[in-house]
Amino acid sequence: MSDAVLEARIAAIRRFSRFYTRRIGVLHEGLHNSPFSLTEGRIIYELAQRDGVTAADLGSDLGLDAGYLSRVLRTLEERGVLIRRPSKSDGRQNILSLTPLGRDAFAALNASSHDEIGALLGALPERRQRQLVEALETAETLLGGPPPQATACLIRPHRPGDIGWVIQRHGELYAQEYGWDISFEALVAQIAGDFLRDFNPADNCCWIAEKSGERVGSAFVVRSDSTTAKLRLVIVDPAARGLGLGHRLVEECLRFARAAGYTRMTLWTNDVLHAARHIYQKAGFTMTASAPHHSFGKDLVSETWERDL
Repeated sequence: MSDAVLEARIAAIRRFSRFYTRRIGVLHEGLHNSPFSLTEGRIIYELAQRDGVTAADLGSDLGLDAGYLSRVLRTLEERGVLIRRPSKSDGRQNILSLTPLGRDAFAALNASSHDEIGALLGALPERRQRQLVEALETAETLLGGPPPQATACLIRPHRPGDIGWVIQRHGELYAQEYGWDISFEALVAQIAGDFLRDFNPADNCCWIAEKSGERVGSAFVVRSDSTTAKLRLVIVDPAARGLGLGHRLVEECLRFARAAGYTRMTLWTNDVLHAARHIYQKAGFTMTASAPHHSFGKDLVSETWERDL
């Protein structure tokens, strides 16, 4: 990378930093029109989220100089926002916590921040909102932050249009990742079509996983007989892998099957689908049969797995 390219990138990030801090109002004298500075507001937020935190832990997590943090904490203590009490495990440390006044201050700050960001998002159409959230998640991850949590993902019943996505995404991903031909997409289309044609909410279901409003996963339960359900079409998009969504989708299917009165669940997979097989094993399934076959343009080994409910 040339010096000119690096300088242009540095300038772009600094420009965005100036724009964003101005846009969300952190340069104002009081954060969210409160009597607290940005640092004071962040400390109040952290203390509202955690119990038993020490000044040393807080300074380390927020990257604050110990002397500066001590002065800010002293100011908040004098204003009746926080209290310190000796640690039972380490007499050299004090445990920090918010007072009732501090809790009220947090509630006001939190509500104001929520409303301001809500207004910012409200000025954008739905598609732009999703783009903004995804871009910020990407920036956070690239700069060393943790990946988005699975709890930020929604799992819901299927709606019109979802089944078409399931067919399309299976066809695309299995071609890209395993080199399977179009006959696999045809099989998925047949399974999905049968599901829609015969759909009965008492004994069949489809769960769709969403992340930032976009579909990123699916899993189906279909009836095999009066006591046996089949788990079918489990998929997680690469954009949402590593969040535990596959496990969550399977667990939702197991819960549905038990509530529907099934006593056993089976599934069919192939030996090359290592991530899926790991999810099934973790969910309590056991492989009961396997056989070589040539399908989807590949030599494969099919597997049947099952478990009691």
